Amino acid sequence: MEIKQLYTNCLSEAAYFIANEGEAAVIDPLRDVDTYIEMANERGVKIKYIFETHFHADFVSGHIELSQKTGAPIIYGPDTKAAFKVHVAKDGEVFTVGKLSIKTLHTPGHTLESTCYLLNDESDTPYCIFTGDTLFVGDVGRPDLFSGNLTKEELAEKMYDSLNNKIKPLHDNIIVYPAHGPGSSCGKNLGPDTFSTIGNQKATNYALQDMTKDEFVNIVTSGLNAPPAYFPINARINKEGYDSLDLVYSKGLEALSIDAFKEKAENNAWILDTRTSITFTEGFVPGSISIGLDGRFAEWAGILIPNKQALVLVTEPGKEKESITRLARVGIDNIQGYLDGGFDAWKNSGETVDIIIDIDPDELAMDIPHDPRLEIIDVRKPSEFEAGHVKGAHNMPLDTLTDPLKIALLEEENNFYIHCAGGYRSVIAASLIKRQGLHNLRNVLGGFGKIKDEKRITIVTPDKVNA
Repeated sequence: MEIKQLYTNCLSEAAYFIANEGEAAVIDPLRDVDTYIEMANERGVKIKYIFETHFHADFVSGHIELSQKTGAPIIYGPDTKAAFKVHVAKDGEVFTVGKLSIKTLHTPGHTLESTCYLLNDESDTPYCIFTGDTLFVGDVGRPDLFSGNLTKEELAEKMYDSLNNKIKPLHDNIIVYPAHGPGSSCGKNLGPDTFSTIGNQKATNYALQDMTKDEFVNIVTSGLNAPPAYFPINARINKEGYDSLDLVYSKGLEALSIDAFKEKAENNAWILDTRTSITFTEGFVPGSISIGLDGRFAEWAGILIPNKQALVLVTEPGKEKESITRLARVGIDNIQGYLDGGFDAWKNSGETVDIIIDIDPDELAMDIPHDPRLEIIDVRKPSEFEAGHVKGAHNMPLDTLTDPLKIALLEEENNFYIHCAGGYRSVIAASLIKRQGLHNLRNVLGGFGKIKDEKRITIVTPDKVNA
C-alpha cells in the first residue's frame, strides 16, 4: 500500500496518490495532471478512480483532464450536480483499489456535496481518512463559500452533524489527511501540520470539542474574513469545466520578440513579472506587476488578476512553463506569450527600465524624523496591522490595491515607504502603485519582522506603545 501526499505550498493544497496491487486512485488533483500519470507509469499501476471531496473554490482541479487522459471516472459525493459526467456516490458506497477499500462518508457543511473518504487497508482495517475541507488540522472548513442558497449558519448546522455523526465516532488512531494546510483561506486558522490523527484532533481541534449546535454555529461562523475574489470563479470552473492545460500551454508558451511583446502590452495585456521580488526591484519592464514564484504566487495571482485578463510574462529563463502552470491552477489561463530572453533581452536592447528603491529599516528610522512628506504604507492584512504596526502607518491591504480609487487617495507629493511582514507582498504592492503612476516609493526590506527590531521606530500594539 502506498499513500503519497502531494503538497503545494503556494496554495496550501494537498492532493493524494494511492496505489495497491496494480491499481491507483487520485484525490483532489491539481490542474497539471501529468504528475499523477507519471507516478502511475513509474509504478506500473492504472489510475482507476479520481475522487473529489467537493467543488474546490481556491484552485482549479485536474479532475476533468485526468479523466480524459486516463479514462478513470470522477467520483463525487451525494448532492453533486456537475456540467460533465461524474459518478455521484451514495453515502456509504465502497470502491476498491487493489486490496484496499475506500468508503464514501457524506459530510456536508463546508459545501453541500462535501464528502470524506475512509480508506481500509489490506486487512480491511480503517487506516486513514481523506477529509477534504471538512476537517483540517486544528480547524474545519468555513461554511460561507458558495454552496447553493443556504446561509453560513445553515451550512454550519450541517457541519456540526457531519462532525458529530461521521468524524468523531471514528477510531483515534485513524490518520487524517486534509485537503489544505497552514495559510489556506478555506478555514480560519489551520494548524502548522498537513496531517494528524482523529484522536489528536478530538483532543486539540476547537471544532471537535463537546458543545451544543448553537455554540458550534456561533464559533464557526464568527471571525470570517471575506474570501478571496477568485473563489467563486474557481468553484464555478470546477463545476462547469475548463480548457485543456495543453491548449493553455500552446498559447502561453509563445516566445515574443520585444516588438511583439510591446504590441500585446499596448493592446491591454498586463505584464506579469514572475521573477523573485529581490530581482524585480533591481530592474523591470515599466508597468509590470510583480508576483514572484518564490512566494504564494498562485494565491496572489488569483486575488489580484481578473480571471480572463490577457497576460504577457517576464520570467527567469526556463521558468515560463512553471509560471503558466501555476497561474492555470487558479483559473488564470489567458496567457499570450512571454518575453523571449526575459528582462535581460529588454535591458540589453536599450528599452526603458524602471526600478524600485530598496531600503533597510535603519534608513526608515533615520528618515522618519526629518521628512514631513514621509508616508508609511503597511500592506498586511488588517488583523496583522492591529496586532502591531509602526506609529502613523496607514493600512492598505495588498488585496485592495487593484482598485484605482484606493491608490488615488495617495498624495503624489508624498514619499511612500511600503512594507509587509517579510518583503514579498510589499514588492507586489509597490509594482501596483507604480503602475498607477506614483514613483516616490521605497520598499522596506525584511518588512515588519525587521522593522520592529529597529529601536528608533515606535511600534503600536493593542495594549501599549513601545519606543
